[in-house]
Order: sequence, then structure tokens, then C-alpha cells
Amino acid sequence: MIYTRDYAIEKDDFAAAGEVSARIKNKLKQMGVDHTLIRKIAIASYEAEINMIIHSFGGHMQLDIDEDSITIICADTGPGIPDIDLAMQEGYSTASDTVREMGFGAGMGLPNMNKNSDNMQIESSPAGTTVTMRFEMS
Repeated sequence: MIYTRDYAIEKDDFAAAGEVSARIKNKLKQMGVDHTLIRKIAIASYEAEINMIIHSFGGHMQLDIDEDSITIICADTGPGIPDIDLAMQEGYSTASDTVREMGFGAGMGLPNMNKNSDNMQIESSPAGTTVTMRFEMS
């Protein structure tokens, strides 16, 4: 492991929305990671961060950088995703009207995370959800 860092994500903390993904992006720039890969990671990590702020009870994002890959692990403390297949459909959202009025909750979070990562795995139960996104450095 070249680098690892854990970031806390707080439920409903819209004032801090995007800060963690910006920190990840800046770290990757400092390390000289390819700009195209940084863009994909920035999109995926932002979507993950927003999803955790909107839908979870809080949790953390972990950035792991190896010689050949970058992994982001997003783990929250619930309430879980009842139907992962449905949640993966573009435009499907369980966001509240209040969240939508703020400009979030368009139902593109998980689909954008999946499109921008090389491999994405989701494990979910009422106790929490863990999304693992892997990005290959080639």
C-alpha cells in the first residue's frame, strides 16, 4: 500500500458536500495520477459522498492507493439499499422532495459510480451499505 486515508461522512451535512471528493482529487493530482483517471475518480467519489450524505446515517470513505490501482471503499451505518438492481437504474431515486429542491437526488449516483469505476461491488443490509470501487492505473 502506497497510501491510505479515511474520511468521515456525516448524514445531511450538505455544507460539506464535495469536500472529501475534492481532497481525494487533490491528493491524486499531487501524486501525478493521470488526469483522465482523476476525472473518473472525482466523479465516482463525489457521487458516493453525496449518496452517503443523503441516504445513510453517516459513515466513512477510505482511499487506498497501490502501485497498480486506486480503491475507494464507502461504508455507512444504514439504512441499506432495499433493491440494489432498482437503485442501479438511471433516474431511480428515493431522495426526498427537500433534497431534490437542493439540486440532488436525480437518481444518477450509483449508475455514475459504476460507469466511472473499473469494478464496483455493493453489499447492503439494514445495518449498512459498503460500496467498493476499484480504478486501474494503466
